[in-house]
Amino acid sequence: MAEEKKKIAIYPGTFDPVTNGHLDIVIRAKEIFDEVVVSIGINPSKTPLFSVEERAGLLRASLAGVQGVEVSSYSGLLVAHAREKNAVAIIRGLRALSDFEYEFQLALMNRKLADEISTVFLMPHEKYTYVNSSLIRNLAELGQDVSDFVPSVVQAALRKKFFN
Repeated sequence: MAEEKKKIAIYPGTFDPVTNGHLDIVIRAKEIFDEVVVSIGINPSKTPLFSVEERAGLLRASLAGVQGVEVSSYSGLLVAHAREKNAVAIIRGLRALSDFEYEFQLALMNRKLADEISTVFLMPHEKYTYVNSSLIRNLAELGQDVSDFVPSVVQAALRKKFFN
């Protein structure tokens, strides 16, 4: 009997920085897929607070106890990266209805470009629905406690960026 192919999903994002909401999505995706590749998208038009290497390190540290998760980065077309990783699905997190229209357009375009790769929408736990990386960066820059929203390693990295 042939060995069953592993079901691999890509979870793309900027992760600048990674939040507990992102981690919640990874854990939920891991319950569905054999492997989850958390992929940092490199967008030349954005100026992130953390470098790709820093974000990858923060993701690895935050996901250290989770089996079957890989951290990578990509530039260019997401579906090309998904094919390179032999992914069967792209995970997208939806926090609110306002996310859906944009995410729906992306999903349809990705399907057009690679119909063998499905888009799976996952919602984070309700306590993370209003959390996003921009808000976390703004709060941290103003010296606010963000420990409810990010792993401790991320909180320490934010403190170091803004106050050292």
